[in-house]
Amino acid sequence: MEVRVNGASFAVIMRTPGADRDLAAGFLLAEDVIRSADEIGAIETCDDVTDEGRDNTLNVTVTGEAVARLATRLGERRQVMMTASCGLCGRRTIESLQARVASVHGGWTVSAEVIASLPARLRAAQVVFESTGGLHAAGLFDLKGTLQLSAEDVGRHNAVDKISGRMLLAGRHPLETSMLLVSGRTSFELVQKALLAGVPLIAAVSAPSSLAIDLAQKANITLCGFVRGPDFNVYSHPSRITS
Repeated sequence: MEVRVNGASFAVIMRTPGADRDLAAGFLLAEDVIRSADEIGAIETCDDVTDEGRDNTLNVTVTGEAVARLATRLGERRQVMMTASCGLCGRRTIESLQARVASVHGGWTVSAEVIASLPARLRAAQVVFESTGGLHAAGLFDLKGTLQLSAEDVGRHNAVDKISGRMLLAGRHPLETSMLLVSGRTSFELVQKALLAGVPLIAAVSAPSSLAIDLAQKANITLCGFVRGPDFNVYSHPSRITS
């Protein structure tokens, strides 16, 4: 899917079709082009494309301060096709990211039993995975472990963007009382997306990267890994989890 912003080509995202408007909004939030739903004027399918581009090209109209940020981001970007597994590829450093968003809020606690229950609850919502076995997933949960929203995609980065974008368009940002669960490992980019969305806890069924742990430590994010049963690892800010 090609994402244009104010008519200028911004990125091509390899994605699983569905929730494309959410994906575009969440992606631009993670790219720090937009910072609130108020900066989105419209998200529309482009009519000037044919054949395989039809229904696969969106133009996002941004307003206010996002216009200036767009010019900056366009100047920074390498004009390459993004893959579903890429995310931001570490293009921004932890230091530059924290210059804008120092840390998340969230002075709550959650039980270890709730964290351990999240993978099964997300798995029950993975309809496409059930029939294909080939998609990643992400789920947004409340503090009782109730699934608020889930998304499936060939890339777990896209699944997170679909969730973040949906909540952004619904006016529910930042996500200070929510937890995020992702399939696969936790990369720096996924923690970065959680930070920009204001999510205080991110968990995964696999391992985190060392850079993901560093960012989570500095950003006041609780990071859990290997959540596959009653036991799991906590890599940062364990005070949010009660045993």
